[in-house]
Amino acid sequence: MRTIRITGTGSALPGRIVTNKELEQLVETSDEWIRERTGIAERHVSVGETVVTLASEAAHKALEQAGKTAEEIDLILVASCSPEQYLPCCACQVQAAIGAVNALAFDVNAACSGFLFALNTADVYLRTGLAENALVIGSEGLSKLVDWQDRNTCVLFGDGAGAAVVEADPARMYYFDQGSDGSRGEALSCPGRPLRSPFVATDQGFAPYIFMDGQEVFRFAVKKVPETVALVLQKAGLTAEDVDLFLLHQANERILQAAARRIGAPVSKFPMNMQACGNTSAASIPILLDEANRKGLLKRGQTVVLSGFGAGLTWGTALFQW
Repeated sequence: MRTIRITGTGSALPGRIVTNKELEQLVETSDEWIRERTGIAERHVSVGETVVTLASEAAHKALEQAGKTAEEIDLILVASCSPEQYLPCCACQVQAAIGAVNALAFDVNAACSGFLFALNTADVYLRTGLAENALVIGSEGLSKLVDWQDRNTCVLFGDGAGAAVVEADPARMYYFDQGSDGSRGEALSCPGRPLRSPFVATDQGFAPYIFMDGQEVFRFAVKKVPETVALVLQKAGLTAEDVDLFLLHQANERILQAAARRIGAPVSKFPMNMQACGNTSAASIPILLDEANRKGLLKRGQTVVLSGFGAGLTWGTALFQW
């Protein structure tokens, strides 16, 4: 059976770093308060970089590591919930930027689970022979969606992009679980452009900012992540002890610590980088993946689990051999 292998990774972060100390000047908060509740010390914030420019930079690095040219790519998937434009989609803009003239390109929006939804979509294309390879990207510019007067959200999010080149490989295993619960979607939301036309009279205000019920999202993540990981382990006939690394969505250090306990694996198997990046939504897992790859934490043949959770509410987990 055809399945996938990751052959190259890349990431890109804006150069502007905003520390917790700087946020103390904007809202009623403190470095100690943020670190204790989230594990975050700083985040990268765009001062001109866009979802597309960050995605393109990450894509170039992933292609270089994979030894691929852009012209050889069959499929481009960009996971994002923060595009600058409705049209054209981010993936088509990335296609143009990197010169991937032969690729099919489209976006996926599953918020913080987006990279995993895109990765699973790529697996379907490769498994069925519709493509031989894919460029899967998670890229976000969340700083433009944050109310910088709301201390419950502005301390959490950052901007960035991560990318992976995946290729068909029948010798590798790949197992996946994903799901959605739209009935709980209001726990994490952000409004879009309101309905306004000569045919609709509306005086409603418009505040295009991220809203999050932190306690509800925390409860959801701590329960759902161990459940979805357990399902994938069961499909693969493995246990948590068989997994070399768990690369989880970098939302909150306490969530990851609680998930590790429930999964039954030592926290040492859960690398974290939210201290320096914050929550970058769909970009967090591929940024962490690239970081682990370039630091030499990933060895060929190792068993790796990726797991994400976020707005929708959505969740997804992938288990594969590196």
